[in-house]
Amino acid sequence: MPRMATPSTHVPAQPSAAPVRRRELTARAVAVSVLVAIIMGASFPPVVLKIGYGPNISVSAAFFGFIALAITAALSRVGATVYEANMAQTAGTAAGEIGFMCIVLAAIDMLNDRPGLGFSLHLTGWQIFLWLTFAGLTGAFLAIPLRRHYIDEENLTFADGTAAGETLVVLYQGAREAAMRLKALFAGLGLSAFVAFFRDGPWTFIPGELPFGAHGAALRMGTEVGVLSIGAGMMVGLRITLSMGLGMVLAWVLAPPALVAQGWVPHQTFPEVLRWVMWPATGLMVAGGLTALVLKWNVIARTFSKLSAKDVGSDEIPLRWVAWGAGLSAVALALVQKLSLDFPYWLTAVSLLLSIPLMLVGIRVLGETNWAPISALANLMQAVFAGLQPGHVPVNMIGSGMSGTVAGQGEHLMQCYRSGKIIGSNNRSLFYMQLVGIPVGAAAVAVVYPALRQKYGFGDHGLTSPISVKWAGFAELLAKGFSTLPQGCLAALCVALVLGVAITLLEPRWHRFLPSPTALGIGMLVPGYAIVPMVLGGIAQSVWARRSPRTEAIYNIPVASGFIAGEALVLSIIAIAAAVRSLSAG
Repeated sequence: MPRMATPSTHVPAQPSAAPVRRRELTARAVAVSVLVAIIMGASFPPVVLKIGYGPNISVSAAFFGFIALAITAALSRVGATVYEANMAQTAGTAAGEIGFMCIVLAAIDMLNDRPGLGFSLHLTGWQIFLWLTFAGLTGAFLAIPLRRHYIDEENLTFADGTAAGETLVVLYQGAREAAMRLKALFAGLGLSAFVAFFRDGPWTFIPGELPFGAHGAALRMGTEVGVLSIGAGMMVGLRITLSMGLGMVLAWVLAPPALVAQGWVPHQTFPEVLRWVMWPATGLMVAGGLTALVLKWNVIARTFSKLSAKDVGSDEIPLRWVAWGAGLSAVALALVQKLSLDFPYWLTAVSLLLSIPLMLVGIRVLGETNWAPISALANLMQAVFAGLQPGHVPVNMIGSGMSGTVAGQGEHLMQCYRSGKIIGSNNRSLFYMQLVGIPVGAAAVAVVYPALRQKYGFGDHGLTSPISVKWAGFAELLAKGFSTLPQGCLAALCVALVLGVAITLLEPRWHRFLPSPTALGIGMLVPGYAIVPMVLGGIAQSVWARRSPRTEAIYNIPVASGFIAGEALVLSIIAIAAAVRSLSAG
């Protein structure tokens, strides 16, 4: 069976074999990792609640770790290593992903403010910390056995992790060894940072989006002005980006007028059309992701057999550690949700069981497209909880929020494993840093989110958080029963499930002519503003590889990494500044 799309024909440069006593999991690395985790955990809530999605986590964490280690190295006169920097990147990625889950906290507070719903769920800082910590730890432990399948066997791109690893390799190689690649990376970073700063910073003269067509602005169909998505497209390749483009055309060009004409959607607006197309899109992702996993069942079986062996090696986490860690985290999570949130034990067990297939699908989607479908899969979980506990909005929100956190943490652990493979990091050390970053990130959210909520509030004149609006609105809709779902959407879900299975089964022989079902699904969910530049990036990389294979192999990954890192850094710095202003004002 052919492998899935890789960033390009170029395999990122890797350091030579590391010495046995290399500096990796040092006291300095742990201290810097905690600092970077605080920065990422505190910076993500303001930016996510402002623009609706988070900038790429791993590259931002990698740069902050590099800077902090450079300072400590200058003070101590002991040089920092790329392995220490990757430890900081891993902790920062874990904390940033926890920070992203403030979207469910915002959705809960939005429901608290809606009269007549009878919803009242007010979380304290301690409740937020414990809930996110144990859900995140459970997801991290559950994801450990999946590394060999998604990273080694499938060799999925995970563009953010690739960018972080490649960036650190270039930075620590130095200008003498990698002068041209370093210049390419910083040229891409400078251009991306310039555009992002003058688009989203205090002095704006670059527009954020350019809509296409009469309904483009309402449908968010057009292109954003920026190069981060172009860089992601350059990494994930032509097949994946064209598959995403096809999904975009189906969902945001062809479907809206047809749905309105049929009477299934009232208006051609993004929220109303998304409420319908999310069902077939999710069906494609779930069917494609799980079918691909079933086809590789033997790889998963070999992974578990190796993890269960007594001599598992210093680079792997033994299966008994995974079982104990996941079990204890799950028990703690169940206790927190029962005693603190009055969430039944049996529903926690159901949520965890359903989180596993969500994680499997989410990892594949993230690996192929660089988009984590947390909100889409959480909406699917909301429908499940609406069936288990009809009309019970608190159960709907707690269950879907927990499942999203568990699955999301597992997804982003793979980003860390991807950068670790590029650098040559010890997988066990990477996981230890994940365990450090999760509670630090949860603590940062527990402090920063209430301050943001108190300072700005939600709505047109506060924090808009489009994902939270969708999450809360869907819970309110489901509270009235499944009969309120848009007409025809469940039939479309069934068709998409069959189509996703069929495409995946035909991929081994016809993959050149068939779209990726997971990329097709994510293209139906993500606004065209982000998909169009990704398609342009995929086309640019393909043309470059055909015209000049040698230069593309050398420079594509550094340039694309710079495109991702520049905007991610600027958005993170803007977010940190907003968080500091919020805390000082509060």
